[in-house]
Amino acid sequence: DAITYHCGALSQRCINSKMDTVFGVKYDGGVVIAADQGNARSILMYQKNLDKVVPLSSHSALGISGPNADLVNFSEYIQKNIALYELSNDGMKLSTHAQANFMRGELAAALRRGPYQVNVLLGGYDAGTESSSLYFLDYMASLQKVNYGCQGHASAFCLSIMDRDWNEGLTEDEAIAIVEHCMKELETRFLIAQPNFIIKVIDKDGVKTAKFGADPADT
Repeated sequence: DAITYHCGALSQRCINSKMDTVFGVKYDGGVVIAADQGNARSILMYQKNLDKVVPLSSHSALGISGPNADLVNFSEYIQKNIALYELSNDGMKLSTHAQANFMRGELAAALRRGPYQVNVLLGGYDAGTESSSLYFLDYMASLQKVNYGCQGHASAFCLSIMDRDWNEGLTEDEAIAIVEHCMKELETRFLIAQPNFIIKVIDKDGVKTAKFGADPADT
């Protein structure tokens, strides 16, 4: 019946979102966020150069996993509302903490009508406090401030690496090295092939792309 079909479709979308991979590592003065670049559904691979690390403001970015429709809809909705807030309040910028709580509110509200099947990591740098922060959110609207995080089945392989290698006072290069160590582990151990990753850094200078496996601009 209709209810069974809806539940089955929702379950399949949850499975798809777990096949995506997003990493986040906070370091002294910034955040590194990385995501695989695959756009797939069921047994089909549509593209291998998708950019899943979306800038939300000049100094924050969202690493997002999930079905492509929800991925695009949710990230653009949050991005445009943050821009609208800034335009409506004489250029006042939302802090990373405020952005995280806004997202959590939207995910919680969506649970009652049609959940976004997205799991995200939000990283940002706040000039006012001269500090960086990283937030973990899932599709059930749970929110946690973390020093490192991973979304998807990759967490089974990579959280132990992050736990061992992360420490206070990391440099940008050391944070990127942790992410690359996780990518290497997935290449060795993970059933799903994820050949391309994009890595972005958020610091006092804004959001910049550090590395990518395939150019997102190559259409």
